Amino acid sequence: MTLAVRLAGLAAGLALGALAPTAWALQAAPAATQQAAAAAPVARPPRQGYEVVATYPHDPTAFTQGLVFRNGELLESTGRYPSTVRRVRLEDGEVLAKRELDTRLFGEGLTVFGDRMITLTWQTGEGFVWNPDTLEPEGTFTYTGEGWGLTHDGARLILSDGTSRLRFLDPVTFAETGGVTVNWQGRPVGRLNELEFIDGEVWANVWQTDAVLRIDPATGNILSVIDLSGLLAEGEVADPNDEVLNGIAWDPAARRLFVTGKNWPRLFEIRVTEAR
Repeated sequence: MTLAVRLAGLAAGLALGALAPTAWALQAAPAATQQAAAAAPVARPPRQGYEVVATYPHDPTAFTQGLVFRNGELLESTGRYPSTVRRVRLEDGEVLAKRELDTRLFGEGLTVFGDRMITLTWQTGEGFVWNPDTLEPEGTFTYTGEGWGLTHDGARLILSDGTSRLRFLDPVTFAETGGVTVNWQGRPVGRLNELEFIDGEVWANVWQTDAVLRIDPATGNILSVIDLSGLLAEGEVADPNDEVLNGIAWDPAARRLFVTGKNWPRLFEIRVTEAR
């Protein structure tokens, strides 16, 4: 399948230039919501590729939902049952510490804000605060709707819930303070999953695709689409429809970018290539 065809889904069913729905299809908002999108249409976002810099082992039983690089290690949240939060050594993928969630909970996104690690759950509206060094629980909070991905911009938490909307939360009270609709040329694009904040942008995995979107958090405009197809060889996961790309971690000091997926046996350090 060619890149042009693979990139077809950035708003399933929408007429987006040469794009047409494919396995890359993203959940589009209803027509009424499309018409109400706040952001003005912009030029068709460019595509970017990648180069692999290094490869590291990754626990193939880890259904990765959230990923953060901190103090030379990875902090990772996993889904399914039991879901976990864990500290992972980058070099060999060894799990240094792990804590399981109650078996009624399906773990989701993770971020570190100051000296607190914050995680979401999928459909129960329950969030958790942890000590990132010891993984000791330090508090809980609630939110409406589903929890998918989580990051922050230094002032507010940014949450994805599977729709086209990024929601902003107060990092202390967890009250929702606003949001923005992520859009492709003014039309909403959904299934936003794991998030990372990089150089003033929100980077988002799109569930069941090989796409990472670079998003302007002020407007919701998609700045570019990073095509990570081919990163993991065919046959390396049991279910390619479920065990998909999900996990972005940024090392700002060394400017290293790490990506992995659900039940992937490897984690990749990559360099994003120029837009075209």
